[in-house]
Amino acid sequence: MQFCDECGSLMHTEGDTWVCRSCENEEPRESQAEAAMATREGQRDDGAPAVADATQGSTETMQEPCPADDCDSDRAYYEMMPKPGGSYEVRLLTCVECGHKWRET
Repeated sequence: MQFCDECGSLMHTEGDTWVCRSCENEEPRESQAEAAMATREGQRDDGAPAVADATQGSTETMQEPCPADDCDSDRAYYEMMPKPGGSYEVRLLTCVECGHKWRET
């Protein structure tokens, strides 16, 4: 699987090129890198991907129950983010009590 460096969307192959499904960005294919994608041998675990933090620069909250099992807060910070190449936005939420993060589409 290859993701676009420009917008983060999934890319597909066209001959010797990766082409983004959203923004039409093109990147050359590398056979050695693709061979490493097909097996777990030799790959490293970089940990969980970074998740956008809805609390950055946001002081607005909304009434939204936290989905975390051990939290009964009903308030969350929120931030609206455009979906890559999309026609709508995604609301990123962060619980004001426990810091749990989730998204609402």
